Amino acid sequence: MLQPSLDPVRDHIAGDAFAPLELVQYGDLQCPSCADIYPFIKQLQDMMGDQLKYVFRHFPQPQLHTYALDAAIACEMAGLQSRFWHMHDMIFENQQRLCRTSFLNFAREIDLDTDEFTNTQNHRKMSRKVISDYESGIRSGVNATPTFFINGLRYNGTNDIEGLLTACRFKLLQIVEEKISTSFLRTRYSDPALIRIFPVA
Repeated sequence: MLQPSLDPVRDHIAGDAFAPLELVQYGDLQCPSCADIYPFIKQLQDMMGDQLKYVFRHFPQPQLHTYALDAAIACEMAGLQSRFWHMHDMIFENQQRLCRTSFLNFAREIDLDTDEFTNTQNHRKMSRKVISDYESGIRSGVNATPTFFINGLRYNGTNDIEGLLTACRFKLLQIVEEKISTSFLRTRYSDPALIRIFPVA
């Protein structure tokens, strides 16, 4: 189970905040496997439209990827200027060329206020936010990246468009069936004709 559940104040949400489907990824911005699945996520968002909201939580592994922590903090610093997803995309699309000066260069490219971007006090706050994401991943049982949760439940399928799309469509079907069932039950207990056909046990 996802711990904690999605928080629209704390989490960065791409897509309709009221969408029935919720896809949460724990990722490392310098992880090659996360970069491999990045275009699939974009494709999934296009295919699911306003039925899907997508959240990225940080799970940096600096012992494996030198700039993973810096990248995560850079995203959060960009988020303070409403450019989280711009930085997220910029990093993944240039992952193979990352170096220590990359993030300030990216900040300039996406029109950030660079003084704010390099503010030391904000940097400390965003470091704590990244650590909080990482700790939530540990509580959720994450031990590798990428790891996904669909409506709070861990996804254990293949990390490709076919697997994710199938899982999302199946969950959406479950949601629709639950709504139909709930609607039927409400009608059943208010319609005398249905009560005769489907008596209360």
